[in-house]
Amino acid sequence: MVVQGRAMELEFLKTLVIIFGVSAFVVFLLQKLKVPSIVGFLIAGVALGPHGFGFIQKVKEVELLAEVGVILLLFTIGLEISLKSLKRIRSTIIGGGFSQVLLTLLVTAAIAYPFLGKLNESIFT
Repeated sequence: MVVQGRAMELEFLKTLVIIFGVSAFVVFLLQKLKVPSIVGFLIAGVALGPHGFGFIQKVKEVELLAEVGVILLLFTIGLEISLKSLKRIRSTIIGGGFSQVLLTLLVTAAIAYPFLGKLNESIFT
């Protein structure tokens, strides 16, 4: 029983070393190209995951780390946005957000209408 627990710990440690090593390498490369490190972490995660090169097959093992990573990403974004800059660009944010929602609604309704045949269902879709 103890041997199996240690084997699982070693497998998790191996997974962690792979994730950190590849992430550090990708972030280092992208910093030379003046690309933000967050993009490097995202690229490393996609490349290592089961739908990339498949180095990490057991997603459940690293799921908690991914959740912590998302929390840290949101925290970092929150630190970089100030209320002063949000006030300065509020009309752009409101106008851009409204036009994106409206455009998405119209395009989706136009695509769905031939399949559904009813305008109200197409708009709801």
